[in-house]
Amino acid sequence: MTSAASPSLSAAELLYGDFALEYANTRRMLERYPDGKGEWRPHPRSRSLAELGTHVADIVYRGIAVLETDGMESGARRPLAPIDSARDLLAHFEAGREKFAARLADADLDMLAQPWTLRRGALVLQQHPRRILLRQLMMSHLVHHRAQLGVYYRLLGVPVPGTYGPSADD
Repeated sequence: MTSAASPSLSAAELLYGDFALEYANTRRMLERYPDGKGEWRPHPRSRSLAELGTHVADIVYRGIAVLETDGMESGARRPLAPIDSARDLLAHFEAGREKFAARLADADLDMLAQPWTLRRGALVLQQHPRRILLRQLMMSHLVHHRAQLGVYYRLLGVPVPGTYGPSADD
């Protein structure tokens, strides 16, 4: 067995072959969104269900920004109005996922090695190669908030889909 990567793999396939699995897990979570319960929140300082669901559906757009720009101003992008239906959350998520997948398919290792910067005014909050920030600002961020959404579902009595194996509800 050889440890060399197959020359037929693209940079995206080599670095992010797990993204399709994570998107499928996210899709299953958004499919279970309980329409009309968007105002519910587990704690006064927590996001509402609709705010969290919208954030989960929208995180893939961070990946698009990393691929299409050389950086961004923290807080410059206005948050979306909360979406309170599974159908609309899925539509937003899928539109972003498709656009991101197309952009990522065109990315090569040189492009992914270029720095991307998150700033707050003159202060640099983060500056790393795009390949790192796609994982950190998009996918790890998505997995984190998707898990939070699962906790909200559990508290609301919504069956939680399994992600890396069956859940207690499978």
